[in-house]
Amino acid sequence: MRAHIKVFFFIAAVWAAGCGSTSGTSTADRKHKPAPVEQVSVAPTTASVRAGSAQQFTATITSTTNLAVTWSVNGVVSGNSTAGTINSSGMFVAPQNLPSPNSATVTATSAADTTKKASATVTLLNPTPILSNISPSTVNGGSFTLAITGSNFVNGAQVSLSGALLTTTFVSSTQLTASGSQPTSGNYSVTVTNPNPGASSSSAINLIVNGTTQASACSGMSVGTGGSLKGFVPFPANNAWNQNVSFAAVDPNSTALINFIGGTIGMHADFGSGQFSGSTIGIPYSVVGAGQAPVDVTFNAYGDESDPGPMPIPANAPIEGAPNPGDQHVLVLDNTKCFLYELFGASVNTNGSWNAASGAVWDLQNYNHRPLTWTSVDAAGLPVFPGLARYDEIAAGSIKHALRFTLQHSRAAYVLPATHWAANSTNASAAPMGMRLRLKSSFNISTFSPANQVILKALQQYGMIMADNGSSMFLSGAPDASWDNNDLHALGGVKASDFEVVKMDTIYTSANVPQGQAPGIQSFTASPSGSVHAGTPVTLSWSATNASYLIVSPQVGAVRGTSVNVTPTATTTYTLYAANEFGRTTATVTITVQ
Repeated sequence: MRAHIKVFFFIAAVWAAGCGSTSGTSTADRKHKPAPVEQVSVAPTTASVRAGSAQQFTATITSTTNLAVTWSVNGVVSGNSTAGTINSSGMFVAPQNLPSPNSATVTATSAADTTKKASATVTLLNPTPILSNISPSTVNGGSFTLAITGSNFVNGAQVSLSGALLTTTFVSSTQLTASGSQPTSGNYSVTVTNPNPGASSSSAINLIVNGTTQASACSGMSVGTGGSLKGFVPFPANNAWNQNVSFAAVDPNSTALINFIGGTIGMHADFGSGQFSGSTIGIPYSVVGAGQAPVDVTFNAYGDESDPGPMPIPANAPIEGAPNPGDQHVLVLDNTKCFLYELFGASVNTNGSWNAASGAVWDLQNYNHRPLTWTSVDAAGLPVFPGLARYDEIAAGSIKHALRFTLQHSRAAYVLPATHWAANSTNASAAPMGMRLRLKSSFNISTFSPANQVILKALQQYGMIMADNGSSMFLSGAPDASWDNNDLHALGGVKASDFEVVKMDTIYTSANVPQGQAPGIQSFTASPSGSVHAGTPVTLSWSATNASYLIVSPQVGAVRGTSVNVTPTATTTYTLYAANEFGRTTATVTITVQ
């Protein structure tokens, strides 16, 4: 009996030991083991992205075969324009304008289990500004104001001149104005810096600062046909005619434009000494003083785009090409009032008045802006005189302005400073009016005469501006007995391929001519008013806004200021013309003479 009990306890112990072993797994244990947990992660977990820029995010999902996710920004699937957008591939694009606060949360949510998600934090930064152009690109030493164009400008952007902050006004995301002062001549870098968050700066464009202002005043010009300007340079130093473009960029289409002209075409000096077929060679001009009375001008072709007279043009003013037909330009500079008067298709009457196809007045001190798309006496809407090569400049040793030239073909477009086109070609490689060519700096001018070197140096520094249709590569100048015609002929060795096109900014066509507000005339009055006796002095007074220049007609002509005195001898209606680049406004007042 004891033996049987011992065996029972032995078997029981063995069974208990086997059941308690940890080396095996029961069926029940296998059925209740927890399933793997799905996990979502996003990389990168933080990112800084500039406005309008993109950042790639990647979602990783574990423990599921469904790897699809839904992307959202600040809880909005695919995001929106306020906080940024994100596509199904995880490409996030920051908004153009920063929200407040300047952050966003990018989230990836599992398609298999929408409770599983992961996020990344995005810090939104201002964009890096892009600087495209500064105008003017050349200024005199002293105070200046620049128009800054480009893209990605934000409110609070700051313009700097070689690190010195300028007074900056935000106009739009593509335009700023900046003003400052620099008394010392040299080349200075202009940059734009956008503010925080993420302050960053643009690349630089050079501003050329001249050391001196104009050499002398209008009054120093010598009266007479072809009178010396005695160092006076028409228009301010920052005017396009007077801008040194030595360091300006080359237009990306320069090669195509030059090839269309014809790279082997030689330059021709369309001026000289003596006569050709009975006409002086070049475009003549005169300088008059206070003794020259204004005379009437009647326009017979483009009167609606002409500046009305009177103009101080002497009866013996030289006419281009006379007695032969041609453009018949007449150019007169007034050394007292400092205006330039130009006529096209001109002829003089026996009483000393003039007829002309068109006419324009230019303020030599300020360069008035005439209405865009108006012709002048040149096809480009430009003044002729400032683009002439003159012998008094050769004698002085330098030409400090761009020169005028013609091409056979042009298209229906212009670039500033031109304001008008006279197209005769539809080819995209035909020049727009106002296109500037610059003689390459690598061109060796040392083999030319000293006189021609002065011309060629000016073409390397200031270039030449396309102003009219005509023979290709014809350079304009004023006739002078001192020119050596044989020497000028040597300029034909300079070919079109030796030039490059200076980078053109906006090319204006009929589709994008700027629009704006014409001047306003608030008042135009006479004192005394009403009736006066013949010979009684009368003061005409006016108030005008946004006018680039003013003309009172008849009897007066171009004026500055807000009043002028007249002495009518008969009942007269006076008209005030106020013009700017967007149009012309008029007002009248009648003085009754008893």
